[in-house]
Amino acid sequence: MKLTILGGGGFRVPLVYGALLQDHAEGRVTRVVLHDLDAGRLSAVTRVLAEQAAGVPDAPEVSATTDLDEALRGADFVFSAIRVGGLEGRANDERVALAEGVLGQETVGAGGIAYGLRTVPVAVDIARRVARLAPDAWVINFTNPAGLVTEAMSRHLGDRVIGICDSPVGLGRRIARVLGVENPGEAWIDYVGLNHLGWVRGLRVAGRDELPRLLADPDLLGSFEEGKLFGTDWLRSLGAIPNEYLHYYYFNREAVRAYQQAEKTRGAFLHDQQARFYAEMKNPHAPALTVWDRTRAEREATYMAENRETAGAGERDEDDLSGGYEKVALALMRAIARDERTTLILNVRNRRTLSVLDTEAVIEVPCLVDANGAHPVTVDPLPDHATGLVCAVKAVEREVLAAAGSGSRATAVKAFALHPLVDSVNVARRLVEGYTEVHPGLAYLR
Repeated sequence: MKLTILGGGGFRVPLVYGALLQDHAEGRVTRVVLHDLDAGRLSAVTRVLAEQAAGVPDAPEVSATTDLDEALRGADFVFSAIRVGGLEGRANDERVALAEGVLGQETVGAGGIAYGLRTVPVAVDIARRVARLAPDAWVINFTNPAGLVTEAMSRHLGDRVIGICDSPVGLGRRIARVLGVENPGEAWIDYVGLNHLGWVRGLRVAGRDELPRLLADPDLLGSFEEGKLFGTDWLRSLGAIPNEYLHYYYFNREAVRAYQQAEKTRGAFLHDQQARFYAEMKNPHAPALTVWDRTRAEREATYMAENRETAGAGERDEDDLSGGYEKVALALMRAIARDERTTLILNVRNRRTLSVLDTEAVIEVPCLVDANGAHPVTVDPLPDHATGLVCAVKAVEREVLAAAGSGSRATAVKAFALHPLVDSVNVARRLVEGYTEVHPGLAYLR
């Protein structure tokens, strides 16, 4: 079985390959093709993968190419993890937004819109090529903003594109851990929303919802990441546990101030950190896997550091430093390729799951997965405060898709202006001006 990884020179690709190395069942991935526009990055990651595979019998064969059509042709699965504009683009997204006093995070607010405007045209081109060159392939999208990009691709691939994110999985795992659930896989997580905009409203074990027990115990509630980040009083007021990215909404002013005062933005930090990694990898004698693992540990430990500092949440727990999206991706591929039925929280077309959104809107929700793909599970309606936020952000995503499709600058301004975290049409106009100046990839906006 052939797996093509787009963005194959990306830093997190070894996480995916490491998960593949642990899979020895029949019907597993036997060939991995890495695609990237940067041959140097491909070379560095290929070295890391070779060291990972050392001594592993029947390790999946790895090849690399800068030819997109060659990479896609004949693929069974396509894992899309591209970053249009690179980390320099992400740093520019943050810098332009913060100069206007609004959030520049890569998936939330102004930064997410800018990233989406750059990425959607490229993602749509990929979707069209997949439909032509590998019509039977399943596309697993991790490219951010994951929900928006998945929706753009679904207009050409239908249900054969599925978005994944490790954030809901990590949240459910943390809740299960503090509740003493021995096997988190046996818990049913009642989670619903959009990508990076969702809430856990229940966690059922053997048919019993254990979340009320957590919300009723301030000590227990304050003992894990989200309790420290949001505060126990606010979580009890919500009656739910929000995805960590909702900190940007609920504590927006504090988050913007913290990012403005930080020595470096997250994008600038990652840009410099990864530049050092790829530079070090040019030394043919460097221990590739050791260098990569050291860099990865630093990356995970500093994740959302400004938000945790604002909340006084302290350092991340060691158990939360292991990531997880590669495990979601592998579980999804197994379920489809082998009909190993499972339940995963995924980004899929709404159908009739959330009545406040139309059938084609991509949402993030528990899905039953089998050989025929991912099927969203019926969920209870969201409370009014969550419904309002979900509908507002989905409306913004639709304007981003419209702007990317038409090249309309006015529509791009509308997308920024309508976002809840951008509170001014004039700011929206200046953001579009700023982003088109620093991003050649936005030259299509007229």
